[in-house]
Amino acid sequence: MQTSPHQGQPIESAGVPLLEAQCAMVLVHGRGASAEDILTLVDQLDQGGFAYLAPRAAGSTWYPNSFRTPLEENEPWLSSALAAVGDVVETIDGAGIPRDRTILLGFSQGACLTLEYVARKPRLYGGVAGLTGALIGPDGAAREYAGSLERTVVFLGCGDPDPHVPPSRVDETEAVLAGMGASVTKRIYRGLGHTISPDEIEFVRRMMAGLLEYSL
Repeated sequence: MQTSPHQGQPIESAGVPLLEAQCAMVLVHGRGASAEDILTLVDQLDQGGFAYLAPRAAGSTWYPNSFRTPLEENEPWLSSALAAVGDVVETIDGAGIPRDRTILLGFSQGACLTLEYVARKPRLYGGVAGLTGALIGPDGAAREYAGSLERTVVFLGCGDPDPHVPPSRVDETEAVLAGMGASVTKRIYRGLGHTISPDEIEFVRRMMAGLLEYSL
């Protein structure tokens, strides 16, 4: 079994070239999708000034089982996936864009991965958007993350009902991240389905606009 299945996968990009950008966004795709798929959001989000980077999962899946299964059942894919997100964040760091001007956004399985990454690697980020996702691990798992997300703006959005992510797990994620100091906005959309709503796009656009204004 390959221990690092996602390492060496390409990172796709859009927007302003990284070395010319004021801000950056990491976009993490869902199960069965691709980096190119998640980058289609750029048409709706882009306001100039941002570089967009999207890592690619090997086999279009970050980890094989549900996000609600025991962590060990999703290894080594989960650890490799978290490292892949970290590689993109470090690439942005290396270009001179600080993390308080970097937004991390994920959808579905990518949202779960994004939220788990920031909980395990807490610091002040420019923003975090978990669109239909929650922290990874079985229901009722202990959530013992060290560090602070103080002043990080986090947005959590999810449909109700959703076929993959129970809103109760989004509620739990809200409580955990708020307990780490994040400023969390949670919106549950009745009848949305497993997709991204215009309201979620608008919230992220406002998050981005605030960073652009701050970075002038």
